[in-house]
Amino acid sequence: MNPIYSTYEAKARFSEVLRLVREGTPVTVTYRGDPVAEIRPIDPGARSVEEHFAALERRGIVIPAEDPRSPLEAGPPTPGGLARFLAERNE
Repeated sequence: MNPIYSTYEAKARFSEVLRLVREGTPVTVTYRGDPVAEIRPIDPGARSVEEHFAALERRGIVIPAEDPRSPLEAGPPTPGGLARFLAERNE
Protein backbone atom coordinates (compact mmCIF):
# COMPACT_ATOMS: atom_id res chain seq x y z
CA MET A 1 0.00 0.00 0.00
CA ASN A 2 1.17 3.51 -0.77
CA PRO A 3 2.26 5.75 2.09
CA ILE A 4 -0.47 8.20 3.14
CA TYR A 5 0.20 11.75 4.32
CA SER A 6 -2.24 14.41 5.44
CA THR A 7 -1.81 17.77 3.70
CA TYR A 8 -0.11 19.09 6.83
CA GLU A 9 2.30 16.12 7.00
CA ALA A 10 3.03 16.27 3.26
CA LYS A 11 3.91 19.94 3.55
CA ALA A 12 6.03 19.44 6.67
CA ARG A 13 7.81 16.37 5.24
CA PHE A 14 7.97 17.33 1.59
CA SER A 15 11.60 16.24 1.21
CA GLU A 16 10.67 12.80 2.53
CA VAL A 17 7.69 12.60 0.17
CA LEU A 18 9.91 13.52 -2.80
CA ARG A 19 12.50 10.94 -1.77
CA LEU A 20 9.83 8.23 -1.77
CA VAL A 21 8.53 9.35 -5.16
CA ARG A 22 12.05 9.45 -6.64
CA GLU A 23 12.49 5.87 -5.42
CA GLY A 24 9.35 4.89 -7.36
CA THR A 25 6.76 4.82 -4.55
CA PRO A 26 3.50 6.72 -5.17
CA VAL A 27 2.33 8.80 -2.19
CA THR A 28 -1.32 9.55 -1.36
CA VAL A 29 -2.23 12.93 0.17
CA THR A 30 -5.40 13.28 2.21
CA TYR A 31 -7.50 16.23 3.34
CA ARG A 32 -9.53 15.62 6.47
CA GLY A 33 -9.07 11.90 5.98
CA ASP A 34 -10.25 11.79 2.36
CA PRO A 35 -7.70 11.03 -0.37
CA VAL A 36 -7.40 14.05 -2.67
CA ALA A 37 -4.14 13.56 -4.58
CA GLU A 38 -1.53 11.07 -5.54
CA ILE A 39 2.07 12.06 -6.14
CA ARG A 40 3.79 9.53 -8.34
CA PRO A 41 6.93 9.28 -10.43
CA ILE A 42 6.79 10.50 -14.01
CA ASP A 43 6.95 7.74 -16.59
CA PRO A 44 10.55 7.84 -17.83
CA GLY A 45 9.63 6.64 -21.32
CA ALA A 46 9.00 9.64 -23.54
CA ARG A 47 6.02 9.01 -25.82
CA SER A 48 5.80 10.17 -29.40
CA VAL A 49 3.27 12.72 -30.59
CA GLU A 50 1.28 9.93 -32.22
CA GLU A 51 1.10 8.05 -28.90
CA HIS A 52 -0.09 11.22 -27.12
CA PHE A 53 -2.84 11.75 -29.69
CA ALA A 54 -3.87 8.09 -29.47
CA ALA A 55 -4.18 8.42 -25.69
CA LEU A 56 -6.27 11.60 -26.09
CA GLU A 57 -8.51 9.81 -28.59
CA ARG A 58 -9.05 6.90 -26.18
CA ARG A 59 -10.07 9.39 -23.47
CA GLY A 60 -12.49 11.13 -25.84
CA ILE A 61 -10.68 14.47 -25.69
CA VAL A 62 -9.67 14.49 -29.35
CA ILE A 63 -11.81 13.33 -32.25
CA PRO A 64 -9.89 12.58 -35.43
CA ALA A 65 -10.97 14.30 -38.65
CA GLU A 66 -12.84 12.23 -41.19
CA ASP A 67 -10.47 13.53 -43.88
CA PRO A 68 -7.09 14.49 -42.37
CA ARG A 69 -6.32 16.67 -45.42
CA SER A 70 -9.42 18.85 -44.99
CA PRO A 71 -8.85 22.42 -43.79
CA LEU A 72 -9.56 23.34 -40.18
CA GLU A 73 -12.96 24.87 -39.55
CA ALA A 74 -13.85 27.29 -36.80
CA GLY A 75 -16.68 26.30 -34.50
CA PRO A 76 -19.87 28.33 -34.20
CA PRO A 77 -19.43 31.74 -32.60
CA THR A 78 -20.47 32.01 -28.98
CA PRO A 79 -22.31 35.26 -28.18
CA GLY A 80 -20.58 37.12 -25.38
CA GLY A 81 -17.58 34.76 -25.40
CA LEU A 82 -15.02 37.56 -25.56
CA ALA A 83 -16.71 39.51 -22.76
CA ARG A 84 -16.76 36.42 -20.52
CA PHE A 85 -13.10 35.71 -21.31
CA LEU A 86 -12.08 39.27 -20.43
CA ALA A 87 -14.19 39.24 -17.25
CA GLU A 88 -12.62 35.96 -16.08
CA ARG A 89 -9.16 37.28 -16.90
CA ASN A 90 -9.65 40.36 -14.69
CA GLU A 91 -10.85 38.37 -11.66
